[in-house]
Formats: sequence, C-alpha cells, structure tokens
Amino acid sequence: MTQSQDPIRQTIKQLANQAIAQSNPSSWFEVVYAESKGDANQVPWAKLTPHPYLEDWLKTHSQTNHQKSALIIGCGLGDDAEAIAKQGFQTTAFDISSTAVAWCQQRFPDSTVTYTVADLLAIPTQWQHSFDLVFECRNIQALPLSIRATVIESVTSLVAIGGTLLIITGLRETEAEPDGPPWFLSESELNQIEKWGFIEVSRLIFWESDKQHLRIEYCRQAKKC
Repeated sequence: MTQSQDPIRQTIKQLANQAIAQSNPSSWFEVVYAESKGDANQVPWAKLTPHPYLEDWLKTHSQTNHQKSALIIGCGLGDDAEAIAKQGFQTTAFDISSTAVAWCQQRFPDSTVTYTVADLLAIPTQWQHSFDLVFECRNIQALPLSIRATVIESVTSLVAIGGTLLIITGLRETEAEPDGPPWFLSESELNQIEKWGFIEVSRLIFWESDKQHLRIEYCRQAKKC
C-alpha cells in the first residue's frame, strides 16, 4: 500500500464503521463509488484488470461453457465479469452500488454481461440455486463478523446443484475479530460453507502484502460432484 492510499483506506474504515452503527453494513460501498467521481484510483480494490487467480482458474477450466450460467457477486468495475463472460458463460454481475453498475456499463458498452443492482443481503428469489458458477471475491470479508453467517448462507444459496462456488478471500489465523475492514475469514467460517452442501475441490494459497489469501473451489453436491 502506498502512502497516498492511506487516507483513502482510513476514510473507508470510518464509512464502514458508521454504516455498521446505523445497522446498514453494506451502505458504504455506494458512498465510495459515488465520491470517487469516476476516478478508479479512489477505489482501493479497483484494479481495472481481472483478478490474476481468477484468470489462472479460468485457463485450467476452459471446457465449453456455452449455455452455462455465471454470477459475479459485488462486481465492482466489471473486469472479473468480463473475463468470465469471455469464457462462454451467460454472465450476470451485480453490485449494491448503482454507481458501480453504471460505471461497468459505461466501460463495457458492448458487453454480453447483464449488469444489475442487487443486495447480497436481499437477493432476488429467482436467483436461488440458479447459477452453474458463482464467483465471490472479497465481498464476504468486506462485511462485519456480526452478519457473517447470514452472508455465507446468501452466497451459497446462489449456486445450482452440481454447480461451482469459487471464492477468493484473505485468511485470518485466529477467531478473534480483526480491525477491519477487511475482516478476513477464519477456517471455522469457511467450514460453514460445507454445511450448506458443498465440498472443497481445490485450494490455492497466495500472499499479498505479507498476508495469506486463498482461492477455494467448492462444488455443491447432488449425488456426486
């Protein structure tokens, strides 16, 4: 992290804490995007390129994906959604921030992705158990531990039977609540995913800023994944 980013992250921490105090823990995302006024440098997680470990996963899962459906949670500025769509998935991407969604549509005017505004804590009923691939990158960790179980249940409910849940997240080593955001996930929190009928297929460990991160692929069980 550069020194120029520190004030931005301090502002985000203040916004997140205010949102939690107001019992609306996801409301601060729209504030960040709106106040950036179109400058992606003011959005710390916006890299304007697909996540490299998503791209790596897509390269090793290049089987035909025609007519398979994909959902990107908290799509941000759309780069991950575009990468998945290029692999042939019929792709839907949502964000709670209307500014972010409009930004995606402006960046990718000819996209095949359906960008839409939605709330992970109040997902549309028709999305439940509907997607062959669900990609969740660092959205769970952006929400406080007090609603973690609810968020995990919401994420898992989106995956079709036999479908894939791909998660990228930071990992914390203890159960103690960290000073966030972000609030990295613990192993016990990751274990909650399995209680919703998932098995872990693969796990890749990588490091960013001397902190451990994971890319985990899960399969929602039918009789056999």
